[in-house]
Amino acid sequence: MDDVNYGKILDKISKSAGLEREEIERRVEAKRARLSGLISLEGAAQVVAAELGISFDNEKFKIDELLPGMRKVNVVGKVIAISPVRTFVRNDKEGKVVNLTIADETSNIKAVLWDTNHISLIEENKVVDGTIIEIANASMRDSEIHLGSFSEFKVSKEVIENAKTERIVKDKKIIDLRPMDNSSVRAFIVQVFEPRFFEVCPECNKKITKEEDSSKCAEHGVITPSKRALINIVLDDGTETIRTVLFHENIPKIGFDVENTNFLSQKENLIGKEMIFLGNARNNNYFNTTEFIVEDVQELDLDSLINSLEK
Repeated sequence: MDDVNYGKILDKISKSAGLEREEIERRVEAKRARLSGLISLEGAAQVVAAELGISFDNEKFKIDELLPGMRKVNVVGKVIAISPVRTFVRNDKEGKVVNLTIADETSNIKAVLWDTNHISLIEENKVVDGTIIEIANASMRDSEIHLGSFSEFKVSKEVIENAKTERIVKDKKIIDLRPMDNSSVRAFIVQVFEPRFFEVCPECNKKITKEEDSSKCAEHGVITPSKRALINIVLDDGTETIRTVLFHENIPKIGFDVENTNFLSQKENLIGKEMIFLGNARNNNYFNTTEFIVEDVQELDLDSLINSLEK
């Protein structure tokens, strides 16, 4: 959570509890300390709110005030993206799911619909890009809103003039990263593993299958595959370490050349390098750990860093 949004949550708890904000912040930090830092700031804030008897069940939130783990989420937003409806089979029953991105004046967030009645509004074009929708009794899973059969999903009469449509990237410490977080991490490279290579379709960049002497894409048929690379590194920002994946186009941004066969020399040059990594946290199901998928890399700008610290 960035400092601005965390501050808003502190203010909300402070107002509801009738206590000074500094007192709420002290209790949050004390709660984290007692749990040896194993809980995030937002998680500790929720525990403190519960201990103070504060419930936000019937309150309507702005998107940037939503916290992982919240239940009975009520929010209004403008639909700015809709993914195709997907069908799946679970326990021999067919279901549907669709992802939306909604925005208000403060931020934007993904909402996941599981109920066929809600999804029918999209299938019947009653909810399209630009529609203002109202969500009630939903829940937060990591950094997403999830709506089940007990949730409400309907067209709203409210007006949102300046919806934040740009992608929201929040500065985070590694220890605070949660799956689905779209974050920026300033960290040191402390381990580098040899690159791995794979082949994809040159048209859609999707995985291919090998059939005797040919390569085949499910969408484009027989193709001449393109060679791609990925590299795993480990980042450390002083709070925790995290396994991090860079794909083909981002590997050169850390100063690594996949065509250079002198791996050990390149590795030595990268160890200890501090950079800013932008990407998404996700759960690695095989290892059951959180990993970071890099979408961009930036050199550390010391002047900008000094200015931000001064502010």
